[in-house]
Amino acid sequence: MPELPEVEALRAFLTEHLVGHEIIRVLPVAVSVLKTYDPPLTALEGRTVTAVARHGKFLDLDADGLHLVTHLARAGWLHWKDRLPDGPPRPGKGPLALRVALETGEGFDLTEAGTQKRLAVYVTDDPSAIPGIARLGPDPLAPDFDEERFAGLLAGERRQIKGALRDQSLIAGVGNAYSDEILHVARMSPYRLTSSLTKGEVHGLHVALRTTLTEAVERSRGVAAGRLKAEKKSGLRVHGRTGEPCPVCGDTIREVSFSDSSLQYCPTCQTGGKPLADRRMSRLLK
Repeated sequence: MPELPEVEALRAFLTEHLVGHEIIRVLPVAVSVLKTYDPPLTALEGRTVTAVARHGKFLDLDADGLHLVTHLARAGWLHWKDRLPDGPPRPGKGPLALRVALETGEGFDLTEAGTQKRLAVYVTDDPSAIPGIARLGPDPLAPDFDEERFAGLLAGERRQIKGALRDQSLIAGVGNAYSDEILHVARMSPYRLTSSLTKGEVHGLHVALRTTLTEAVERSRGVAAGRLKAEKKSGLRVHGRTGEPCPVCGDTIREVSFSDSSLQYCPTCQTGGKPLADRRMSRLLK
């Protein structure tokens, strides 16, 4: 799933390639991705892109005051085309969901792999009215997201820190992969309760959060849209690396599986050398 660093990189890439250009066609292929109907997609045609913004994991293309907002969900992606194919795309069972064409012949496709179709596209005059954006917590890379603000957010929580970091209404933009990375840097168990954190641990977690995301954004800066997935994977230290040695201590990276996701961690760095229990137990094995 694209998270804050990848969406921020897409924002920068699209700012460079879209701003100042006219949208001549918006072609829906999978109608299910459209979450709004008024204004229609055709209202974007003939408008010039004036800015590209990011709200958490949402991409926001501003076309003369009308916004095309996208959430790529788990399996969605944006593919830039220096030259779009001639003729309209054919609806079918493939991954293509939406195509946006510019006056230059360039444009991009939105695709979604797999069977769980969660890619979402909105056309709106006001992005803040989209429910997913309206409920977002603060952006962790915002200048005012200091340690005091972070501590205040955690103070009202009593749950496992892994879930708190992934909660978009608490902190915007962090998902499964980067929460694993942040906790590894902070040397903290994903099962640790937020209510049990000391002031020093909150400080270390805040530093790990900001550092991990900032470094991921810097690695992605200037990377073409088509290479961002590979760049993300190459920079991860524990997430998606079950069975590999921890890059810090050399211990074997372990995994806890859930019904629709999994987490990875290093026992030596994060859990005192003990493997984490199955999700149904939510405690360390003795």
